Order: sequence, then structure tokens, then C-alpha cells
Amino acid sequence: MKKQTTERISAGYTWPAEIWPALTVLLLLTTWQAAGSSGIIPKFMLPTPVDVVKAFISDFPLLMSNAKVTLVEAFIGLGMGVAVGFVIAMLMDRFEKLYQAFYPLIVLTQTIPTVAIAPLLVLWFGYEMLPKVILIVITTFFPITVSLQNGFKSADKEMISLMRSMGASKIQVFRLVKFPGALGQFFASLRISASYAVVGAVISEWLGGFNGLGVYMTRVKKGFSFDKMFAVIFLISAISLALMGLVNLAQKKCMPWEERK
Repeated sequence: MKKQTTERISAGYTWPAEIWPALTVLLLLTTWQAAGSSGIIPKFMLPTPVDVVKAFISDFPLLMSNAKVTLVEAFIGLGMGVAVGFVIAMLMDRFEKLYQAFYPLIVLTQTIPTVAIAPLLVLWFGYEMLPKVILIVITTFFPITVSLQNGFKSADKEMISLMRSMGASKIQVFRLVKFPGALGQFFASLRISASYAVVGAVISEWLGGFNGLGVYMTRVKKGFSFDKMFAVIFLISAISLALMGLVNLAQKKCMPWEERK
């Protein structure tokens, strides 16, 4: 009887969803390490994961000091990008003519490569933080604007009509119907913008600056220290994932009703 119960539990057990990507990453890292250790891929072309970890540990204080600069730029630029995106989306929702006039121009800003804008910003504003923040704002405001504007447009029309029939003002309709209805799309776009902010900061640092992960990458690249290059790449990925995790946490706090569904 006990054996049958154990077999029944084993047959009904399902692996957690999180284990599959972890196993995939582990398999890729194992294959990568084996290819490098066996000499199939020369280490000067692709350092092994063990070499990358050693480089990360040896340069940890330097990486953290540069990451602090990049994070400050990313947070300031992201905050300003969210503010700009919110204001533009709100104005375009309120005034249809503004939407018709400026939406194509907003889309046009995203067709210009970031690498092409960065040198101009450095030329105009120097090597300090300002050009980097501007580039991050340009990179991050677009997803926020488009998602919020679509969220405002897709608000419950019947609820809006009901509130207007009860004498609600446009501000009350926006605060009680449109904005809460757009929160899901806002946080989805914020996850994208958070990752864009870090990447935008690094790209802007490639082209000019005194500190930051982008500056560090250009320095180690000139010394052909590819193990340190990969250490920075993994650090940037980890920072982006951490920021996306913070956005998920903020969404759970701001939208508790989603957890109860």
C-alpha cells in the first residue's frame, strides 16, 4: 500500500517551471567550459566560464565602483524617461490633435540608432553625466509613452460613460478608470525600459566618459582581456535582471488584485 502511494505521488509530481531555464543555462555553461578546456575553442577567442569568474573576482572592487556610476546614470535617466513618457501619453490622450501631430515624430525618434546619437550628445554636452542621461531618456521614454497611451485608449468605455453621467470630471475619470486600467501595460513597458536604461548607459559610456562599465569595457578591450569583457557582460545582464525583478515586485505592490486572480 505504501509503495503504491509513493508511486502515485511520483507520477503526479511536476517539476517547477523555474528549473527548466536553470538546467538550460547549466547545460550551456558546461558545454562552453568543456569546449574551452579541451581546446576546441581557443581561450584567447572565448574564455571559459571559470576564467570569467576568476576575472570577476579579481576585478570585483573596480567593477563595483564602475557599476555604481552606471547605475546612477541609469536610474536618473529611467526616472526622467518615465516622467517624460507619462506626460506625453497623458497629453496625447487628452488632445487628439497632439496625438496625430506628435505620435509619428515619437516613432521616428526610435528609428535613429543609439550609437549614431551618442557621439553628437558627447560633442554638444561634453563627457560628464548629462549626455548619458539624455541618451537614456531618449531610449526609455518610448515604450512608456506607447504602452500608457494604448492603455488609456483601451479603458472601459462603459465605465467612463457611467462616470460622466454621474457628473465626474475628466480628472476623476482619468484617476479612477484610465490610469488604473493602464497599470498593467505600464509595468510591462517599465520592464523593457529598465533594461534599456542600463544598456543605454553603457553605450553612451563607450563613446566618452571617465567612469562606468562602458568605460571599463573599452579599457579592457584595448588590452585584449576578453575574460574581463565577459565578466562585465554578465554583470550588465545581472543588473538588468535585478531591475526587472524590482519592477515585478513594484507591480505586485501596486496591483495586488492581479495576485488574487
